[in-house]
Amino acid sequence: MGKALDERATLKLDADQHREVWLQANGECQRQLMISESGVLALLVHHYVPENRALRQWLTHEVLTVLHDQQSVTLDNPRMSQLQWPGTSLSVLHWRSETWIRLRDMPNVVTEAAPQPKRAIWRRVLRRINRIRSAA
Repeated sequence: MGKALDERATLKLDADQHREVWLQANGECQRQLMISESGVLALLVHHYVPENRALRQWLTHEVLTVLHDQQSVTLDNPRMSQLQWPGTSLSVLHWRSETWIRLRDMPNVVTEAAPQPKRAIWRRVLRRINRIRSAA
């Protein structure tokens, strides 16, 4: 981008857009700053330089499309999607042929009160017997 990526630049990013990881290079482990897809695009927008247009186009049309295509090939990996209803949406995780919903999102899914189980017939009979005995 024509600008060194430093800690100051990452202050403009959200916490989920960057992290530091240990990578092995030249036979030794080095701590490296990694930026997510949305973080790279945010930095490109924030540090707009007309010469970066080719970099943005390359990332968008070449790099990210290859990464997205590779993710769709591995169906065993978890993947996120959104369920949409009128007026609301819900993030879900698809993994191993099952759909998972975050526990904190459950109140949005279960809006009706759970049906009350019917009392066992023997309890109703016992209650009637007790009423008859107390009336007599």
